[in-house]
Amino acid sequence: MRRTKEEAEKTRQTVLEAALTLFSRDGYSLTTLSRIAREAGCSRGPIYWHFQNKDDLYEAVLAYSQEPLEALVEECRNMADRPVAAMEHFLEQWLSLLANDRRYRQSFEILLNKTELTDAMSRTLKRERELTGSIVALFGDLAGKALEQGQLKSHEQPEDLGLLCYTFLMGITQTWLFAPGLFSLKQQIPFFQRQFRHLLGSASTGTGSA
Repeated sequence: MRRTKEEAEKTRQTVLEAALTLFSRDGYSLTTLSRIAREAGCSRGPIYWHFQNKDDLYEAVLAYSQEPLEALVEECRNMADRPVAAMEHFLEQWLSLLANDRRYRQSFEILLNKTELTDAMSRTLKRERELTGSIVALFGDLAGKALEQGQLKSHEQPEDLGLLCYTFLMGITQTWLFAPGLFSLKQQIPFFQRQFRHLLGSASTGTGSA
């Protein structure tokens, strides 16, 4: 039984890898379960064993980008006593994941550039929008604490600074995924960290990453 479970999990991962490859290359609409099965080297049977349908598989693929960010939100909430350090840590981790983790990068690209957003994806989009809201709220809460502590010098409202942080990150992400040859994200992370501090009016000298 143990071996069967291990084999089943291996098959599931193979299917997910195949789906990641095809969704990121050809988009959601052009990718069928039959094509995923061929890419994975199996029939459609094992796919239906693990996933209800293409939408369920699509949601599992996008979890590669959603789950690390959900964990990062929780991690930075626990750093609330050091709000600026928490904000900078979030930015560094987001960009490092994007630059260094292929699965994370592919799942992000699928959502942003390779999917027609339809009602069929309502469950996935609901989770994605909730995650977006939690990130904006996190940055807003941290900005508020940093302002109270005098670590930020800004006349803007904390919630507006939270929105600014998120759009700063998404702007970098979308630009790089759309035109990866434009710049080396890995090399430019220190530059973006410095600009992030200037953007917020942070008195921090950084976390040592830059």
